[in-house]
Amino acid sequence: MNKVNITVKKEVKLDNRVNNTGRPVNKKSARQVRLAKQAHYNNVNTLFVTGNAFKIGNNEYTYKQLPSGKLGCIVDNVTGYVCNVSYIGRTKVQGFTFVLGKQVKVELNLKTLQFVS
Repeated sequence: MNKVNITVKKEVKLDNRVNNTGRPVNKKSARQVRLAKQAHYNNVNTLFVTGNAFKIGNNEYTYKQLPSGKLGCIVDNVTGYVCNVSYIGRTKVQGFTFVLGKQVKVELNLKTLQFVS
């Protein structure tokens, strides 16, 4: 038997047709609105966890994670330590600190935080 070599030529589409699903996306549909919200919450959560500075009032704070990989603390950029973080959720961060021997609980809503760029 003789072997026959066949060369296959791949046709490359230059107009990016592979990304077209064939129908337009309704950006106002409930599903697209929900997906946009989820993407926004994920983006805000990532900004917080990676340590981007955020403002509350006139002060700037950042989140510092412990080297062990566990939850960290919130630090004021001027004065230092503010509180420990006990929970980081999708849209909420809970923390605590001790003032005059009493525990004070802190809750941050990630939806309303203003991140410094």
